[in-house]
Amino acid sequence: MTDDMIMDRVFRGFDKDNDGCVNVSEWIYGLSVFLRGTLEEKMKYCFEVFDLNGDGFISKEEMFHMLKNSLLKQPSEEDPDEGIKDLVEITLKKMDHDHDGKLSFTDYEQAVREETLLLEAFGPCLPDPKSHMEFEAQVFKDPSEFNDI
Repeated sequence: MTDDMIMDRVFRGFDKDNDGCVNVSEWIYGLSVFLRGTLEEKMKYCFEVFDLNGDGFISKEEMFHMLKNSLLKQPSEEDPDEGIKDLVEITLKKMDHDHDGKLSFTDYEQAVREETLLLEAFGPCLPDPKSHMEFEAQVFKDPSEFNDI
C-alpha cells in the first residue's frame, strides 16, 4: 500500500469516530480485521475504503478514481483514462447485480462471495499474505526474545 488515496481511505477505515486520530481501541479493532477478520468483516471494511463519499454505494466515478490510482500506467498508451473507463464498465457488468449503475454493499457482497479475488477489486487495502505473516511473526514472537529497553 503506497498510494496516498488508498492510505487515506485505510486510515479512515481505522478511524471509526472520524476525529482524525486512531486511538488504541480503533487500532486494535482495525488490526483484528486485517489479521484475523472474517470474510464478512473484510468485505465491510474494503467496501468502506472504496466508498469514497460514504453514501453506501460505489459509483462509476469512485471506481474510476480508485482504479486510476491503483493501476500502473503504460507509457505507450495515448489515453490511459479510456482503458480505465472500459475496466469500470467491465467491473460494473460483473458486480452490479441489480443493474442500477452503481454498487451497493449487497452487489459487492454477492460478487465477492462468487469470486473472492474481487475483495480488493479497486485497489489493495488489505496486507498481502507475506506482509501479514511477517507482521505476526514480529508481534507474536516469544517475549523473552525482546531486549530490555
